[in-house]
Amino acid sequence: MIRTHRIEEVNVEGTRNVLETCVKKGITRLVYLSTNGVVFGGKEIENGDETLPYLPSNYYVSSYDRTKSIAEQLVLENNGRIVENGHGSLLSTCAIRCPIVYGPAEEKYLDRIISYARLGLFLFKIGDTSSKTDWIYVDNIVYALMLATTDLLNEHPRAAGKAYFVSDDNPINFFEVLRPLLKNLDYDLPNSSLSISFVVLLGKIEVGVTHYYSIGKAKEELGYEPTTQPEEAMTKTISYFKDKKRREVDGPSIYAWTFCVIGLPSIISVAWLPDIGPIPFFRVIAMFIFRSMLVLRIASGIVVTAHVSEAVYALWLARRVDPKNAKAWFWRTLLLATFSLRLLLKRAKEVKQSTLREGLLTNSGSSIA
Repeated sequence: MIRTHRIEEVNVEGTRNVLETCVKKGITRLVYLSTNGVVFGGKEIENGDETLPYLPSNYYVSSYDRTKSIAEQLVLENNGRIVENGHGSLLSTCAIRCPIVYGPAEEKYLDRIISYARLGLFLFKIGDTSSKTDWIYVDNIVYALMLATTDLLNEHPRAAGKAYFVSDDNPINFFEVLRPLLKNLDYDLPNSSLSISFVVLLGKIEVGVTHYYSIGKAKEELGYEPTTQPEEAMTKTISYFKDKKRREVDGPSIYAWTFCVIGLPSIISVAWLPDIGPIPFFRVIAMFIFRSMLVLRIASGIVVTAHVSEAVYALWLARRVDPKNAKAWFWRTLLLATFSLRLLLKRAKEVKQSTLREGLLTNSGSSIA
């Protein structure tokens, strides 16, 4: 409820405040960044256009889409409103309906999906590969906003009071967009799929249902064309996230975390602590595996020694290949041991290969000179 209230507060009341400020301060142009979700209620839409109606509030798949719809209607209804201190000037407004945005530094969708994939929590695809949806590269949505702004500055703007769909003009399956990105980051796209009929039992959904829109109106009236094509856009996006991954301390899946966070304290506790709390129960299980307390304590000593020695080695190696994150690599390897160290070793290999490539390029440049 708190989140829903916050979304309403920002999208609806925030937009209302912006409109009132425009009127009071004599601002005569407003371009609103909307979403194509203002006409989507979970049912298929193929090549939809701006004639599609808004939906009843309970038909939307999310509070975000519902509140953006209310806000967009507010913006367009205020087109032509007289502004104060503007000598009779009118407020000109329009809305740009944006699909899923991708590109360098995008954190709403891609960063979250990558985090799930890294932790092993990206478990299922939804729907089949025939479902399609719109995406838009960040440079393309910025270009669309600039075109709309430029049009509203004209004496007789065509865009005033109107909404426009924009996109990369390349509807594609949601998960197929992610495939090259995750592959280049060494993460896996889920092999298992959930059918739409099963997922809708859990509620209204957006992913896995075909919904894409024509950008014909934006082309005709705004002169919009994607400035960056999907292949180039994805290449830039992959490059950014690969570089981001190199700057950060990579981590294993949630299963490795769980194994180490529970396993290491448990073996130490049952080997050395007195019979308190649940320890006697876990000690019985440990004795079934190790047969004697001596073997159990030797095993716990080996485990602790392995964690500490691998952490020390990780610190030494990280100071050479990733000095900025050396301490983080130490503490993470102290807890996760091999699960963390193998990722650092992989990074060291990448750094070595990168250094060799740079050396070859330098030598090649010197030879040419």
